[in-house]
Amino acid sequence: MLAADQFVKYLTIEHLPLHEVVPVLGEFLQLYYIRNSGAAFSLGSGVTWIFTIALSVVALVIIWKAFNLRSRWWAVVLGALLGGVLGNLTDRLFREPGFGNGHVVDMISMPWMMPAIFNVADIFIVTGMISVALLVVLGLRFDGTRERDHATVETEEEAEAAAVAADEPEAASVAVADEAETDDAAAPSDGR
Repeated sequence: MLAADQFVKYLTIEHLPLHEVVPVLGEFLQLYYIRNSGAAFSLGSGVTWIFTIALSVVALVIIWKAFNLRSRWWAVVLGALLGGVLGNLTDRLFREPGFGNGHVVDMISMPWMMPAIFNVADIFIVTGMISVALLVVLGLRFDGTRERDHATVETEEEAEAAAVAADEPEAASVAVADEAETDDAAAPSDGR
């Protein structure tokens, strides 16, 4: 994803005129090469270094979280997000006007949908964030289990305990008495 983003940016710099519309599909899709010092809609163009720090922190958090992943879905989603973040971070670090203050190369324009001009890294970031939200809503955890799986396990354990109590009332009373004794033993003494 990082390679795809940087390759498209290389082609943009080499073959597109700066600040000129190149229609691809009429008004639906256009190429428009700009260098963006800010964030979306060129916000914060005077504080480019803040975006460099923010992108670095996000990249480090994603890498740190990747060590605990057991879910393929989370791996793909965080990989796309990391690829996008690193694509724009690379621009911030190594493009003009200088280290940490570099301007991001943007080239994709869809004027019918939004006034913003974006790049491949932005597509990965937006798609990644939407996918993160979807995985959270679906209850998929980093370890590959689902929220409802944990609720089902607790319910199954409760059902099993109820079945044991129904089948063996004496065993259930002994278990309850043992639990009460354990609770009493664990309770702090008041010194009397």
